Amino acid sequence: MNAEAAELLLSYHSGRNPDVENPKWTGGFLGSLRPFRGSLTEENFHEVMACLRVLADDLGDGETLDRGVVSDLWGIVHLGRAWALAPGGMLRRNGLISQDDQERLGSWLETISYAVLMLLDGAGAEEVFGDYDRQRPGQKD
Repeated sequence: MNAEAAELLLSYHSGRNPDVENPKWTGGFLGSLRPFRGSLTEENFHEVMACLRVLADDLGDGETLDRGVVSDLWGIVHLGRAWALAPGGMLRRNGLISQDDQERLGSWLETISYAVLMLLDGAGAEEVFGDYDRQRPGQKD
């Protein structure tokens, strides 16, 4: 995957892409939460992390940041928490998400937000992706 493909994929996962008919829009990270179909899609988490890996240099070394990429990442983390993890969020409020799925989604969002923070701070790949990679031996994106 190149940077252009990573940016496009993030736009689907965040629901910012205007092509709402694309299956990746409705089944992407945020699209799969609204409406929630009863299960989380782990592939979405790994795709977001793969996009971060591809965009690592742009986020960590660049003088300027792509506003769309930042919006996509911020939206995934913020709205994911607001919709599924906050006590008043639609999934918890309506009893649609199990405690196990809340914990799993919370872990994914923590991993994504930590990676973004470390990339923006200029940390190296080992710091940014080390724990994630150790949890998935032999599965580098």
